[in-house]
Amino acid sequence: MTIYDELVARGLIAQVTDEEEIKDMINNGKAVFYIGFDPTADSLHVGHFMALCLMKRLQMAGNKPVALIGGGTAMIGDPSGRTDMRQMMTRETIEHNCACFKKQMSRFIDFSDGKAVMVNNADWLLGLNYVEVLRDVGACFSVNRMLSAECYKQRMEKGLSFLEFNYMIMQSYDFYHLYQTMGCNMQFGGDDQWSNMLGGTELIRRKLGKDAYAMTINLLLNSEGKKMGKTQSGAVWLDPEKTSPYDFYQYWRNVADSDVLKCIRMLTFLPLEEIDAMDSWEGAQLNRAKEILAYELTSLVHGEEAAKKAEASAKSLFGAGNNADAPVVELSDADFTDGVIDIGTLLVKAELVASKSEARRAIEQGGVSADGEKITDVKAVFSKADLADGKTFKRGKKSFKKVVAK
Repeated sequence: MTIYDELVARGLIAQVTDEEEIKDMINNGKAVFYIGFDPTADSLHVGHFMALCLMKRLQMAGNKPVALIGGGTAMIGDPSGRTDMRQMMTRETIEHNCACFKKQMSRFIDFSDGKAVMVNNADWLLGLNYVEVLRDVGACFSVNRMLSAECYKQRMEKGLSFLEFNYMIMQSYDFYHLYQTMGCNMQFGGDDQWSNMLGGTELIRRKLGKDAYAMTINLLLNSEGKKMGKTQSGAVWLDPEKTSPYDFYQYWRNVADSDVLKCIRMLTFLPLEEIDAMDSWEGAQLNRAKEILAYELTSLVHGEEAAKKAEASAKSLFGAGNNADAPVVELSDADFTDGVIDIGTLLVKAELVASKSEARRAIEQGGVSADGEKITDVKAVFSKADLADGKTFKRGKKSFKKVVAK
């Protein structure tokens, strides 16, 4: 099976501009391809995960990835999939986020010996002369076609700023610049980026009379499932300081039955023959499939040792009922008021809920317990003495944290 056939079999490809050319380039290691990542936070998250895995797969097949950090495009903000304008970030914040992205990407992509390249589009976008860009590049774009793009249509009713309207031109210019300076001949992205990607291929054709190609990945965690990148306590990050390896493991352990095999195909590096054998699994076997998914992805992101520890903790909690291996949250003196902490604040500190109002709803619905005893009082409080030896708090069926007063 060729690498292109494998991408199809794993359900990764949504649409391409020229399948035969792309097949030839990818299968023969001739693709120099880029994927862009706008640094809107100080960590990559689950929504970026499939793109990173795709880059790794293609690099293993002999193709060269270009990881583009959007230090320049982040100054504008991508309107795709947004109902409102992104909050403007300072240059200092963007530069800090770029540095964090670079460190995390190196866990997935081999940048040694020129096998991959990392670039920042701030290096060429921020120095452009705006009037020259309008004359040189803007003339290649039809406003009518831009307004028909899905990423803009979604925003027309609520309002699309002129700043954001320029995002397509800037992303298209990225491809044009990389094609000229690095021989980058292919762009990959989520299917919500298709219009922007076509803009880049068209710009290259019109300016240079040459072909470049675009291919979108069927991002389960982007277009179809951006919602999957959220839990009750917020986004699922790749930074262990923001989402612990245990919580990362549990996120994948808790995917819906209908999604588990899809995720295994798209995101793990297990052989397809092994995955195909799981197609007939049901009931308890699907739980085993979820454990396989969670272990494989936690190992890929955080290392095998962290994956083993997370797996052992989960089995301990959900198997024998021993809570000794639950993730620990330590409370300091500052977390207590007059020597006590209320249950809502405690659950927020433990990242079992995102807010005190969510904590109230969870308690009223009977979904919160401490050391196996259901909590029914939304005004319950705990003293330092109560938490001196630690108590394991449970939210729902599968979220546990052991809370200890220092």
